[in-house]
Formats: sequence, C-alpha cells, structure tokens
Amino acid sequence: MTTALKKQVSTKSAMLGWLDAIEPYERVLLAFFCYSATLALILDIAAPQRAALIALPFALMAAWRIEAMTSRIWTRILRQWLSLGLILVAYWSMGCFATAKLVDSQTVLIGWDRAVLAVMRPAVESLGGLFPFVLEFVYLLLYAIPPMCLAALYVYRASARAPRFLQILFLGTLTTYGLLPYFPVSSPYFAFPSVDPPTYSSAVRELNTWLLARLDIDTSVFPSGHVAVAFSTAFGMRAAAPELRRIWLAAFCAAAIVYAATIYGRYHYAVDGLASIGIVWVASKVAAE
Repeated sequence: MTTALKKQVSTKSAMLGWLDAIEPYERVLLAFFCYSATLALILDIAAPQRAALIALPFALMAAWRIEAMTSRIWTRILRQWLSLGLILVAYWSMGCFATAKLVDSQTVLIGWDRAVLAVMRPAVESLGGLFPFVLEFVYLLLYAIPPMCLAALYVYRASARAPRFLQILFLGTLTTYGLLPYFPVSSPYFAFPSVDPPTYSSAVRELNTWLLARLDIDTSVFPSGHVAVAFSTAFGMRAAAPELRRIWLAAFCAAAIVYAATIYGRYHYAVDGLASIGIVWVASKVAAE
C-alpha cells in the first residue's frame, strides 16, 4: 500500500471514528448547528455571533468524542439529559437572524385569528379565569415536558428507547426552528397588543409575558417553536414507548393545551401552531423510516 493511500485510509478511519462517537439523535443536532453556522457565513450578522455559531458544531463534536473515549453508564445518561438543553441553544441561535417583519401578512393572520377566537374564547372563559390559568400554566411549563417524558422512560425501564424519543423530538423541533428566518412575522402580542387581548390575566400570565419580553427571540413566530416542542415530545414518546399509553396521551393533551394557550394568550397566530403540527407530523414519519 502506498504512503498516499495509507494516509487516505487513516484519514477516513479517523472521520469514521468521529462519526461513530455521535448518536443518531445527536446527528440531528449536529446537522442543525452546521446549518446555523452556514447561515452565519452567508448572512450579515455580528462578528461575535458568527464566530460562536461556527464554533458550536466543532465544540459539540469534540465533547461527544471525549465522552465516547471515556464512556461510563452515568456519562452516557448525562449526555442524553444535557442534549435537551441544546433545544434552547438552537432556538436562541435563530435569534441571530432577525429581519424586518412582514406587516401585510400579519394583517391577514390577525383577521383569521379573530374568527378563531370568536369560537374559542367563550369555551375557554366558560368557567371564568380557571381555563385561562391552566393554559398559561401549561405554556409556562413547556420546556419541562421533554425532561419529564425522558424521566418516564427511565422510571418505566424503557431507557434503551430514549435515543428514539430524542431523535423524533429533535427532528421535529429543529426543523421548525430552521424555518424561522424565512418567515419574519412578529408575535400578535407585540404587533397587535390591543386586538382581542385575553379577558383574564393572572400572575402566571404576567410571568409568561415577562419571560417573552426578555428571553424570546425577534426572528419570527412562524412556525411556532412552543407548539413544535410540545408535539415533537408527544410524537416521540408515542413512538419510543407505545405501551406507555397514559404518558404519551398526557403529552398530546399538554401539547394541545400549549397550542390553545398560544392563540388565547396572543403569543402566536393560530396558523403558526398549525404549521408546526404539520412539520412535526412529517418529521415523525421520516424518523420512523
């Protein structure tokens, strides 16, 4: 074997070694962060943001490689749990690509929402402030739902199927996030603050709006990231552990409540969540093949 051929084989083996260190669900994460790094190279964003987005996929690959080289049961479990935190990192990374908003399309969307709310509001407010409180509370707890489902897999001794759950969760959620820069639409809460605001408020809603003002991104609300996380969790749980019927049915109920909360609370237009549900459904089918 020639020296050049040996070098090629060695290089290929090294690359395969790096890939072998990455779990299938982590490859979804890696693909997303490579995508965001590519956008950072193409679009005009601040230099520190560009540097961070470009460095992130390399940092993740290095971390996964190091863990694989010194792997223990507890490090593999910790690796799964820490991957959930990358959902928020992925979402905030899309905040680097905020642009001007599509005011004309928002006018159409708010018209559709008024028709939806005319039917939805009487049902939500039928018991006074009870249902509005429930909507806001579940909306607040959204990012606790994926960890709770992952914990359920461990409690019911189905942890071997956690990678399956995470793969669908990430594929549905990150596909939705990746579309945000192409549909720059403002939240109706900010764009139309006086149009059909909720009749009932609460301390939980005040907390939600406080978090929205300080931790949310300005890139877009279409498709809905909240709805994507909620339904990706539910679809992932059903695929990973179909025998845990009560768990994944509860996840679907929570996802439906989150969707309702985005409309009633005016955090999203109704079409935002509908688009996310379609995207997540397709992603779950792709992951099943």
